[in-house]
Amino acid sequence: MRLIYWAFALFLGLSTLAMAEPRIALVIGNGGYVAVGSLPNPPNDARLVAGTLEKLGFKVTLVADGTMDQMSSAVTEFGSALRKAGPETTGLFYYAGHGVQSFGINYLVPVDAKLSNAADLGLVALDAQTVLRQMFSARNRTNIVILDACRNNPFVNVRDLGDNGLAEMSAPTGTFLAYATSPRAVALDGLDGNSPFTKALVEKIVTPGLPIEQVFKEVRVAVLEETQGRQTPWDTSSLTNDFTFAAAGAAGDEAALWTSVLASRDAVQVMLFLRAYPNSAHDAEARKLLAEVMAAEVAPKPEVTAPDPTDPAEAAAYKAAEALGTIEAFEAFMTVYPESIFVDAATAEIEILNSAPRGSDPALVAELDGMIDEGLSEKIAAENVAFKTPLKIGTSSVIGKSIEELVETGTPLFSPIEGLPKEAWAGQPCAACHQWTEAALCDQGKFYVKEANPEVSLTQHPLGGEFKLTLKAWAAGGCK
Repeated sequence: MRLIYWAFALFLGLSTLAMAEPRIALVIGNGGYVAVGSLPNPPNDARLVAGTLEKLGFKVTLVADGTMDQMSSAVTEFGSALRKAGPETTGLFYYAGHGVQSFGINYLVPVDAKLSNAADLGLVALDAQTVLRQMFSARNRTNIVILDACRNNPFVNVRDLGDNGLAEMSAPTGTFLAYATSPRAVALDGLDGNSPFTKALVEKIVTPGLPIEQVFKEVRVAVLEETQGRQTPWDTSSLTNDFTFAAAGAAGDEAALWTSVLASRDAVQVMLFLRAYPNSAHDAEARKLLAEVMAAEVAPKPEVTAPDPTDPAEAAAYKAAEALGTIEAFEAFMTVYPESIFVDAATAEIEILNSAPRGSDPALVAELDGMIDEGLSEKIAAENVAFKTPLKIGTSSVIGKSIEELVETGTPLFSPIEGLPKEAWAGQPCAACHQWTEAALCDQGKFYVKEANPEVSLTQHPLGGEFKLTLKAWAAGGCK
């Protein structure tokens, strides 16, 4: 029961990491620029940060590819929300995209910005000080501003606007300012879907009990290492109180959960643990355990033949349980005859029944079983699977839908956690339970490719075995 409690807490989104004080965040990621060079990663960065902050107890507003009007409105509403929430509130603003400076003033560039004269910059881009003014007006204890906005100057042909990077800003007391790189320097956009700065940021802020100053020190070390010294994240602070993104108590929670997961040897529990604690000291051990458990799942089960009984009544009871063919029937038999020579056979039957997708449509399971027998893995692997491209191979439940659509709207074929009440998961979209991101799903697929299992148990993924095979094929093709 204790294991179910822990897993359910993680399943609902790392609720143990949530803090008591109100937390409000505005996250903006601009990449689809109209009149200047586009950036592939900022919208991905923004979604990754937004999802991570939500797990850490923030109420997040996400703006992807925002226009000037959308950004201005979002900042105004952000300030209003901070003022309503009260002085104990923590406010956080994150921006990824083009950012420029002029006369020491930093501007965040919306996707519809067009500029021919440097004097018009304040009319087409958002003054970063506007965000600070909104936060200051709330008179709240802690404000955090994170700018991954120094990639390059998009207005290289505009006179009097030749400075690189952003200028260092002065901020009101109680503010922590973080930049992707040092003042007047240029940050890298990244080659794998996220910028080096944001990738390091989301890895470090989930560390239980780590002070914000130490978080960004570790981010700086990680970015310097990845960029081979070409990019140095910068921060400045006027905070007057301690702040941690993830509660210190979560370290004890991690140890207790790992003890339970280790004892359970359940693949779902291990995957939830890895997702909850990506920087855990038990990471290598957990991945090894997951590989062992998954290998055991796909291994053929030995057939158990019941011996001839000596008690006719006992034999008749076991035959009745076989006729019913349910877990409850076999469990009832073992309750009445705990010393029976049929106990091993009944246990094997229960194990087989438990390996079937719980709560799934029997017709769909039969259809999928038949397709796996016909080489579904090879057929899916031969397809050019893409994240947003409708699938052509699979059961009727997935054909015509993309991976993105299945994650957003698909419902579990079976309970993601053994013992979880059906009303907690039946009919619920998987995205609401797992908060999957494109990057997280790509990591899952890469793990399946690495393990190279010939076939996949239907109980290895909430959306079923064919979805797992699809993720594997997508990852093998580079997660396009």
